[in-house]
Amino acid sequence: MVVITAFLLALLTGSLVYCVLTVLAARRYLAVQPPSLRTPIAISVLKPLSGVDEGLEENLRSFFRQDYSGFEILFAVHRADDPAVAVVEKVRRECPGGPATRLIVTGEPPGPNAKAFSLERMTQEARHHLLVTSDSDARVTPGLLKTIASEFQEEGVGVATCPYRAVPGRSVWSRLEAIGMNTEFLGGVLVARMLEGMKFALGPTMAIRREVLKRMGGFGGLQDYLSEDFVIGKLAAEMGYRVLLSSYMIEHRIGSQPFGTNLRHRLRWARGTRRSRPLGYWGQVFTNPLPLAVLLWALEPGWWPLVVLTALFRAAAAWAVAGWVLHDPLTRKRWWLVPVQDLLSFLVWIAGFFGNTILWRGRKCYLSRDGRLRQME
Repeated sequence: MVVITAFLLALLTGSLVYCVLTVLAARRYLAVQPPSLRTPIAISVLKPLSGVDEGLEENLRSFFRQDYSGFEILFAVHRADDPAVAVVEKVRRECPGGPATRLIVTGEPPGPNAKAFSLERMTQEARHHLLVTSDSDARVTPGLLKTIASEFQEEGVGVATCPYRAVPGRSVWSRLEAIGMNTEFLGGVLVARMLEGMKFALGPTMAIRREVLKRMGGFGGLQDYLSEDFVIGKLAAEMGYRVLLSSYMIEHRIGSQPFGTNLRHRLRWARGTRRSRPLGYWGQVFTNPLPLAVLLWALEPGWWPLVVLTALFRAAAAWAVAGWVLHDPLTRKRWWLVPVQDLLSFLVWIAGFFGNTILWRGRKCYLSRDGRLRQME
């Protein structure tokens, strides 16, 4: 019992230090301002689509409203009868003065990562050298492309990846997930940026120079990976390019999911992280101090003040990210869901150590040690 108590106390101490690092990392991120745009850079925006996500029409419309000239938008679907096509056509009709657009029907993907396949096909058709990839559930303000273009004026920048504020749907499970993204996930990104620099990228919206993408084999070479965004950032850093955490924040509209679907999504994410960044995954034990404090309290009932202290540290770290960086109204209004989400996140983290199969867009795949996928029959 003494050994277990000492072990948990050591983990909790590390977690409290991590909370302090999160606050410092948030302040350091906010201190960086993008440079003024001197010369506009022509941009190709790549939007892979599959079905109609909640809020898809307004998500797409936000890209047509960019305060920027000299860009195009490419859309990709696997089949011509995909319902997303009708949404694209509607937005096109209602934005006649918008950017040049093209819709590509790719056919069925040969590999397990359908998104990477669509991005490869759009890259082949794209006219410009700066590529901005953005998921269908991303919503932006008119300043996105101007900010991205200004950041790529800096010498050596090969990839820029946008932080995001998760916006939930109507279900309580999506609210919990959004609070986790906005108080825990981004905190980990900011701490990693501060301690070791950006050596990965985030998937919802990122930008990459065409020549950098070509050097790493293009999106076609990433069709066997679950986390192609992470691999892009990793390879770019290894090749000597700067990977930038952009000053522009997008909205990640995660939609509504029932409990079972949400849990499978979380487990897929956890197992993918474990395979892509095994040491980082072990380190996630420090991102959930409240469950550790509760376990200590269960072993040592007289240590209840430690739970109070931990709650204060966790609140400071959560607010540094959700409040200072993201200006998240969800966390401000439903702050009492943070400890609930922390407990759920801790349980999912433990479950993520077990199992190597995932269900992704209806395909059952085996996840290998290097993060590659192998489709199972």
